[in-house]
Amino acid sequence: MKKIFVLMVATLMVCATMMAKELKMLVVTTTPAVQSVEAQTKVKDQLRLTPGVKKVEADFAAKQVMVTYDADKTNAKKIVAALKKNGYEATVVSDGAPKEKKEVPVDATSGASQQQKN
Repeated sequence: MKKIFVLMVATLMVCATMMAKELKMLVVTTTPAVQSVEAQTKVKDQLRLTPGVKKVEADFAAKQVMVTYDADKTNAKKIVAALKKNGYEATVVSDGAPKEKKEVPVDATSGASQQQKN
C-alpha cells in the first residue's frame, strides 16, 4: 500500500511540473498615460479580455502598466495590439519574468521593521 501511495504522489508531482505555466511580466508606458483610477480600470477591463493575461497593475508615479501573462497563451505583441485597439499607444519597457518581491522582516515585539544600517 505504501508503494502505491508513493507512486501516486510521484506521478502527481511530475504532472504538476509539466503543467506549470511560464508567467512573464510586460512593462509598458502608454500614450495617453494611465494617470487615474478610471483609466486604470478601463485598461484592466480591456486587457482581461486578452487570453492569457493574469494580472494588470498601473504605477501612476512611473507612468507604467505592468501586465503578468501566460507566455503559452499570449505574448507582448498581442498585449500591445490590444492596448492600441482600445486607444493606447504602448512602448515596451521590459518583457521578462516577474520579479520576486522582497519582504522586510518585522520585529515581533515592537512591530518595527528591521532595516539594515549602512
